[in-house]
Amino acid sequence: PIRMPIPVGINGFGRIGRLVARIMVEDPETKLLHINAGSATPEYMAYQFKYDSIHGRFDGSVVVDGDDLILDGQRVITTRARDPKDIGWGKTGVEYLCESTGVFLTEEKAQAHIDGGAKKVIFSAPAKDDALTVVMGVNADEYKGQTDFVSCASCTTNGLAPLVKCINDKFVIEEGLMTTIHAMTATQAVVDSSSRKDWRGGRAASGNIIPSSTGAAKAVAKVIPAIKGKLTGMAFRVPTIDVSVVDLVVRIKNGASYEEICAEVKRRSEGDMKGFLGYCDEPLVSTDFESWPVSSTFDAEAGISLNPNFVKLVAWYDNEWGYSCRVKDLMVHMAKIDAAVKKA
Repeated sequence: PIRMPIPVGINGFGRIGRLVARIMVEDPETKLLHINAGSATPEYMAYQFKYDSIHGRFDGSVVVDGDDLILDGQRVITTRARDPKDIGWGKTGVEYLCESTGVFLTEEKAQAHIDGGAKKVIFSAPAKDDALTVVMGVNADEYKGQTDFVSCASCTTNGLAPLVKCINDKFVIEEGLMTTIHAMTATQAVVDSSSRKDWRGGRAASGNIIPSSTGAAKAVAKVIPAIKGKLTGMAFRVPTIDVSVVDLVVRIKNGASYEEICAEVKRRSEGDMKGFLGYCDEPLVSTDFESWPVSSTFDAEAGISLNPNFVKLVAWYDNEWGYSCRVKDLMVHMAKIDAAVKKA
């Protein structure tokens, strides 16, 4: 049996790093030992951890003790190192590391974490190389302990892939286009600014609908190879703080009524895909999904069917919280697999 809880750490204390920390502190399967946070002081880290504009105030106690944070009674070491080799994961006992700076997203760059004592590195973003990508509920069985680096893909790939898997397994997707109506993120500008790479992306996020590119749909092929070349997509960034929604238009080989499609999604959401694929038949709006842990929640009332082979399917996802839950789930899953491999 696996040693529980598993010893975990976090590099980078931005939106995802902070939420992953909250989730880890509350989860009996993980023991958060160490956070490395660029330049934030322990006092500022405590403040950032405790208060959140969208997910509310942290439910437990938050105490600063020197360089340590005591989060709901659990002592967490904090450091401020820029170079992974100076962080000291080995010294603090971190085995599974959430890499959420956005900087070390290749095996080559993240190797420095392994050299520094971490055993496995989980990227909370799409890898910038061919590192293994795992979307929980879709292709978790592809991790067999064979690599030290695994990407949890993007929030939108996690919001899309469970629905794509469900539909493709039963009805076979011939081709599809996805649009994500996506909340603002920290890469955007509050008022008109400048962005040489993406001119539209430099405009005011707080007051515009902004068309944007996303690799999330194509990336589904990394976790569902059968879909390669059949799916692509784009995004509209809209002025909400959190929660996004996938609009998936697909042509399916095995024709079905909209009711039959809904029934299949409901069946999987209550069965083997529970927790990753959700089903909703209430007339909800985006804020109803704030801090919702399910990767992708199908909205039965919102979709439409043109004919038995051509449908539009809608699914909600909390692009911050739902995704952060999966990062933690992936780390725990890897630890369980690694323990089984070791035993064998």
